[in-house]
Amino acid sequence: QVQLVQSGGGLVQAGGSLRLSCAASGRTFSIYTMGWFRQVSGKEREFVAAINWNGGITNYADSVKGRFTISRDSAKNTLYLQMNSLKPDDTAVYYCGAKTTPTIYDSAGYSYWGQGTQVTVSS
Repeated sequence: QVQLVQSGGGLVQAGGSLRLSCAASGRTFSIYTMGWFRQVSGKEREFVAAINWNGGITNYADSVKGRFTISRDSAKNTLYLQMNSLKPDDTAVYYCGAKTTPTIYDSAGYSYWGQGTQVTVSS
């Protein structure tokens, strides 16, 4: 089993920045891919970004390219999402996820999830 605990998030004005963190514990050796998703109430969970845990290869949704950066600190087993130039449309609950397959271009297959954290961007 893998446990994911998120931190960060909050309220920020449009154009501002926030950083989300996701600390992994348990059978972390089984993780190949980690990602960030977001969900607005009443809508499906949406892929934001993913990273190959060992090689650091990344993949982003078009809506966040150039504004968000996914990274990881393997020594700390921690995933990050640096969000810059935030827009009101970025308002959502953000979730980190992990899966045991090296498929960063496939948004399916995530087995483990963080508890979610609210990000609110005011106009």
